[in-house]
Order: sequence, then C-alpha cells, then structure tokens
Amino acid sequence: MTTFSFALSNHLNGPPEPRPEKQSTFISEEELRSEFSHHDPVVFRINNGSFGSCPASILADQERWRLRFLEQPDNFILNVLKPSILESRSVIKSLVNADDVAEISIVDNATTAVAIVLQHVTWSFFSSHFSRGDAAVILHYAYGAVKKSVEAYVARAGGKVIEVPLPFPVKSNDEIISLFSESLEKGKMNGGKIRLAVIDHITSMPSVVIPVKQLVQMCRDEGVDMILVDGAHAIGNIEVDMKDIGADFYTSNLHKWFFCPPSVAFLYCKNSDRLSDLHHPVVSHEYGNGLPIESTWIGTRDYSAQLVVPEVMAFLSKFEGGIEGIRRRNHEKVVEMAEMLAKAWGTNLGAPPEMCSSMAMVGMPACLGISSDSDALRLRKHLRDCFFVEVPIYYRPPLEGDGVVNPITGYARISHQVYNKVEDYYRFRDAVNKLVNDGFSCSLLPN
Repeated sequence: MTTFSFALSNHLNGPPEPRPEKQSTFISEEELRSEFSHHDPVVFRINNGSFGSCPASILADQERWRLRFLEQPDNFILNVLKPSILESRSVIKSLVNADDVAEISIVDNATTAVAIVLQHVTWSFFSSHFSRGDAAVILHYAYGAVKKSVEAYVARAGGKVIEVPLPFPVKSNDEIISLFSESLEKGKMNGGKIRLAVIDHITSMPSVVIPVKQLVQMCRDEGVDMILVDGAHAIGNIEVDMKDIGADFYTSNLHKWFFCPPSVAFLYCKNSDRLSDLHHPVVSHEYGNGLPIESTWIGTRDYSAQLVVPEVMAFLSKFEGGIEGIRRRNHEKVVEMAEMLAKAWGTNLGAPPEMCSSMAMVGMPACLGISSDSDALRLRKHLRDCFFVEVPIYYRPPLEGDGVVNPITGYARISHQVYNKVEDYYRFRDAVNKLVNDGFSCSLLPN
C-alpha cells in the first residue's frame, strides 16, 4: 500500500483516535532528591547564596565534556571549543535580552568580569582620558572583593572612591535612591566628574535587591561615563534584562543560582566604541580579537563549566514555569520561612519582601550577644559544628540614635533553592531557640 493509499484508508475509516493526553514531564520529588543526593545528608544547608548548587545530571554532562577534551585535545581545541562556547553565549544572550551575542563574554566569575571593566578604567586614567581626582561611586555594601578591586585599579590610578552609605535594615527603595543621589552630588562638588558607578543588583551581605534601573537612569542623567552592574547573585534569582536595565556593563555568576558547576559567569558589554578596548586580564593567543574571543581561550585549562549552559537550560525545563517558575517559588518560600523565623524569635526582616530575592535577612535574638564580625563567624561555626546548620550571619553594629534597648545586631541570611525543605528552616529555628533557652551568649565561644 502506498503512503497515499494508507492515508486515504485512514481518512475513510473516520477521524483518528484522539491522542492520549501528554503526561507531565516535570521533575518528581524522587528525581529532585537524586539530583542533589551528593549534598552532605546531615547538613541543613540554607546557604545556596554563597556557592550555589549543581545537579548530578549537569555534573555528568560536565564530565562528558572533560572526557571529550581528553580523548582528542587537539581536535577539541581547534574545532569544538569555540563553537561550543558560542552556543553557551547565545543561550545567555537570549536569557538576558541582549541585542547581540557579541555583547556576551564568558569568564570564570563576577570578580574576573569586574576586573576586566576596572582594568579599562585604569587605562583611561593612564591615557589622560580621565583625570586624577575623578570619582568612582560604589555602594557601601558592595562585595568585599569588588571593593578591593576598585581600590587596586581605580584608587591606585588616581581616582577618588565614593561609597554610598546604605541603611540596614532597609524600609524601601526610596531610601537607597535618595542616598545614591546625594553621593552623586558629592562626586560633582568643586567641578568633579564621576567616571564610573558600580551598582550591585543584589547586595551579598546584607542581602537586599537594589533598584538598579532607577539608579542607572540617575547616572545617565548625571553624565556618569560608565555604569557597571554587579549582578553576581542575579541570574536565576531575579529577572535580568539588559535592555530594561540599560547599564554599560553587567555581570552575573551562573554557578550561584543557575545550576552551573563552578565556576562560570558572563560579562555583558553594551555595543559601543569602547567594546574594542576591553581585554581579558590573562593575555593569550587571542589577544586583539575582541573580548568574547579572548575569553574563549586563555590557555590550557578546564572549560567544561562554560560548556554545559545548554544542558542547564534542558534541566530548567523540567520545572513548571522553567527558570521564572523556580525564581517565583524560591522567592515566595524564602519570604515565608523568613517570616516564620522572625515570628519565632520575636525579631524582624532586614528588608521588606519585595526587596528580597531568593535570599532574606532575618534578625536573630539580641540575647545571643553578637557584638562583632568575629562573633558572627564564631556563631556560624557553632551552628555548623553543633547543629549541622549552614547559614551566614551578618553583624550590624548598633547605630547612634537607634533609641532601642538591646537592638538586634545579628542577622542570618537564609537562601531557598529547589532542594531545600521546610525542615531545614525548622532545624535552624529550633537550634537558635535552644541557644536562647540555654542562656547562650557569643562571649562563651572560644576565640
């Protein structure tokens, strides 16, 4: 029977049987547990924010890339690496709504991306395009490594660094916008020029979502030359849209909230004349061929973390709503758990829910006696060693004019990722309650 005769026979026999309803392919609870079964089973890990998490299937994909390189390194480097990294860059370009894949470079981490931009700023000072005393503006709560990079590149080149003082706890975006505006005015005093603004999208510690779109527009209105958004925690955590944000540069790690293995990040550089002046700090054979290509090859090393981005997209499709659904559920759950902890301890959140991402700051009981950064670190270790709870703790010095007896000076930064369970947070709640009931104080901990 010909294909036509078969089709005609089926037609004459009546309409085809209705297809069975497609079964949901969303990941099951059992599959989810299997994906993260390599996590230490006795640790209650509510700290995805520090180092992220990579599912077992992506680790297996990464190992396949490693073996592919080791099987025939010459062919891999000459014929496979560049097009494969281009595929990862293309995925990222679509994810962040960039105009062109040429605007996306893949680097090791956000710290490397920041160094690339700051290196360019340094050369602008050395070439007299910028003048000694011109300013860079950063947030007081900028990540420590970024602060040191600004010091190493900008300050040493003769630039002035202005830190924007931010309140914590924070009540609204308006507080941040007002203080940022005041710092821009300070930078322009006596005819000064602001050459660079470094703006966190989500501050690391304390963790707060910053109104970057408004701050970027403010910088544009004030004539700031370059705007870099440090979104180290952003991709996979909150919406990231290059056209909407409007910065010159944007970086985010893909190993924190995007399920990539460590370490991989992207640097977005808005198409402009300065794009050709950006270079990877590790100079290798691709120097001069544009930052995306320079970053593709910086010498023999393991590039596998950069190559699994398409596989991560397939992993994300196993969840209802994909990455947007994960983001929404993580945010809702971390706020719910933060409010539960604050109620149990009689404290408060460090920021309103709309300024939390998949991380939230929760005040800890004042009676714990957290009176220094050292106390915060020792209490964190105590929780890890004695209760198997892994969570960062932030020390917030009491401020003059607080007008509060026994103010809250310690805040826990809790995270929520797909592998977390409500029991993780109950364990933390009960551990702190036990410390309080036992009359514990950080002063009792060994130095």
